[in-house]
Amino acid sequence: MTSFAPAIAHWAPLRSRAILALSGPDWRGFLQGLVTQDVETLAAGELRFAALLTPQGRLLFDLFLLGRDDTGQGDGCLIDCAAEHQGALLQRLKMYRLRAKVEIAEGSAPVQALWGVKGAPAGWSRDPRAPGLGFRGYGAAPPDGAAPADEADYEAHRLALGVPGPADWGHDRSYPIEANFDLLGGIDFRKGCFVGQETTSRMKRRGAIKNRMAPIAVDGTPPAAGAPLRAGELRAGQVSSSSDAGAMALLRLDRLNEGPLTLEDGRPWRVVWPAWMKEE
Repeated sequence: MTSFAPAIAHWAPLRSRAILALSGPDWRGFLQGLVTQDVETLAAGELRFAALLTPQGRLLFDLFLLGRDDTGQGDGCLIDCAAEHQGALLQRLKMYRLRAKVEIAEGSAPVQALWGVKGAPAGWSRDPRAPGLGFRGYGAAPPDGAAPADEADYEAHRLALGVPGPADWGHDRSYPIEANFDLLGGIDFRKGCFVGQETTSRMKRRGAIKNRMAPIAVDGTPPAAGAPLRAGELRAGQVSSSSDAGAMALLRLDRLNEGPLTLEDGRPWRVVWPAWMKEE
């Protein structure tokens, strides 16, 4: 993995991501009733974080929605999604389309990330999830002086800011609030109905959320994905993803004070609460 100074601007292609393009007179109303984010007010060049859920409220697809300029390619939006799920998302959207006047097609523009710059260069949109993540571009040229990096570098940058990723929530496995979508601007609770809204809203209204994803730290090699975490004699969570850059875990918040935090091998672990996340 490339080593770099955080103060220097870097950009990286995100080959794990792909895009779909939506257009047509009904695209806003069509998407508004499906995803967790408001699209009625999505402006050209604006990027919003969102998800498409199962009817039971579990995460199927994490999405970034980019408003398109109607003076350029035509009114509509681009959907930034996991490349491995691009085809499945396309088919699901077509299934929901029914008689709506919406065109849905695979896009070919590469997805890129840019971080270490203060302002948005031309063609780049601010990542809305958390301060410091940077910008995302779709075929945009990197600014002069930005050093090339790879996706592993970007993932290390994301993890350093405490933001979970697709490896943490999987496919049809997690609830979006467990993955902090509500704290990362991925759910608009005022927008009205969307697929899976009932479960999602009920979890938020209860106010006592039991599970959250957060980075953890240990001395030595990070524990492998799936490793159990203990607080005293109780299970307090499980590692959701792990790399040389660190580990993310799904934690039982109500058990973190039940005793010493240890791994199966006896090593202590601790939660590294990110600045944007309220410690619960």
